[in-house]
Amino acid sequence: MAELFIYAAIIQGAIAAIITFLGAFGDNSSLLHLYPVAVAHVIAGGEAGMWFVMGYLTYLVVGVVAMAVTAMIYFYIETVQGKVYKGIAKGLAWAHLVIGNIGVAGGSLLAMIGGYLGGAAMQPASSGGMGWTSLQVHVNILGAYSVPVAVFIGLAVLGFFLGGIGYLIAMRSK
Repeated sequence: MAELFIYAAIIQGAIAAIITFLGAFGDNSSLLHLYPVAVAHVIAGGEAGMWFVMGYLTYLVVGVVAMAVTAMIYFYIETVQGKVYKGIAKGLAWAHLVIGNIGVAGGSLLAMIGGYLGGAAMQPASSGGMGWTSLQVHVNILGAYSVPVAVFIGLAVLGFFLGGIGYLIAMRSK
């Protein structure tokens, strides 16, 4: 299982690198003029832009770093302790891997998208935005993202909880 979590961390890290590149250069390069409003302006604007920041940081910390650390826990149980993941413990480990990664990626990416769209809408029209107020952004954009983000975060927590139960079962096995 440890190897699968390493692969998950590598994949999540690659996605994070792409997001970082697009955020840094997707709005100022003549080759990649993808966004009507600079990501830096959305972040600097605060308010809805904080959704982007929190989604991004959560993705880096939980989606990338925590997956790598989790691989070390599986490595310890499987290699150092010599325990084999089988039966219910193996099923819980798979649930941890799949549900945890879907939850983290889904929640973080939706928060980033909502944060970008909301922050962009708050920028003046002269900068590519819509000049909306915080209330308009929360009602018209972020409100639609709240429940899906919460559902994905719930999935992530469920995945990690199931993985924790799997750790205990595997560690106590003979």
